[in-house]
Amino acid sequence: MTTGPREITTPFRPIPLDVPEGMKPNEFFNSTENLNDLEHNNGLLQNAENLLMYRKALGHSNVFDTSIIYNTSKCILDPLGRPVRRTQVPEKVRNVWNRMNQILIGYMAEKFSNPENYLILCGEASLDATWPMTSPGVPSIRMLHNHFIVFDKQQLRDAEVADNNNPNLTDGGQHSLFQSYMHDAYCAFFETLDFKILKPVIGDSSQLKLTGYPQGLPCWEIEGGLDAIKEVRFWEEYDMILKGFIDFYRTFFTQVSTRNGDIPRDIYFKDQVIEKLLFNNDFLSTAKIVRDQCIKDAKYANSIRWQPAFKQLIYRNDAGNWIVTISQNSIGNAITELLGVVVKRAPDADAYEQAEPQLIEKLLEVRQRLIDADLGEAIKTEYWPG
Repeated sequence: MTTGPREITTPFRPIPLDVPEGMKPNEFFNSTENLNDLEHNNGLLQNAENLLMYRKALGHSNVFDTSIIYNTSKCILDPLGRPVRRTQVPEKVRNVWNRMNQILIGYMAEKFSNPENYLILCGEASLDATWPMTSPGVPSIRMLHNHFIVFDKQQLRDAEVADNNNPNLTDGGQHSLFQSYMHDAYCAFFETLDFKILKPVIGDSSQLKLTGYPQGLPCWEIEGGLDAIKEVRFWEEYDMILKGFIDFYRTFFTQVSTRNGDIPRDIYFKDQVIEKLLFNNDFLSTAKIVRDQCIKDAKYANSIRWQPAFKQLIYRNDAGNWIVTISQNSIGNAITELLGVVVKRAPDADAYEQAEPQLIEKLLEVRQRLIDADLGEAIKTEYWPG
């Protein structure tokens, strides 16, 4: 069997939305009107914390695929002012979100228990506020949202091997600036963080044999497995990884922008930034390379993501262990590509409707578990009851 990233085709039912004349689709998809459609046509559950669980109309997988979005579209009208990462979410909301994550991950692990047959992943890709609204490739909704996805591994085995140069394969071993030039500094910085549940994974034990991904990224095994996900401490460490990543990213691009620039404000790990980054020659010489390129290459400079853009993921490896990883997100916007899965979506209502009953059955079942845990109320749509 060939090891390499896979490209699969996932059918979907065409979305019955008319984009107003004079608007680009990605401008409209950020509007409150589009969020109304998301809620009323695809919404499954919502709660007082503005967390909305919905069916993915343009899904990654028709085995299991849902998202939870922090729906601030009506209370924050400026798309660039909305929370786009967990660190920007109020603590009470984040606590509820963590409990919802726990239930959804547990459900997927229960219903798709064999790691030989199913790839399970969940996490968020935050890149929404880092591009202008009209840029190609900007994600459809500028709000923080989680993905919960299950892939049939047989479908992946049968799929064509994806082109390694596919621009969406933004995994660390392929395109990431961090991994290509600052791998040692990157890992040394993360090693300073105080983990008790998360254990660094060394070597290829974090990789999926089928795809060979993720490649070159720092990974951590969740000691205690799914039981640990029920602990508050796990989610604190999950956020610690994100905070460390943000510190690294902001510090690096501050140095790209301004030679010998000041430490970014509101840094999380100031001592580590000073000791492990701002006194590291590899880190600073890489910033110089990027800065010099920006000065002489307008197209390159325009592609820079000056604000933190990342994918943070929890997934199950081949041995059935649960792994956390995080990556710079430089080009693509699909979290599945971090594990070497490229999804080509195809409008095909007939093919989608063959898979829809089984998909909806599972979505409604996990919805009931969330309701029973007092995490929200059911939404009625044309396709399912309230």
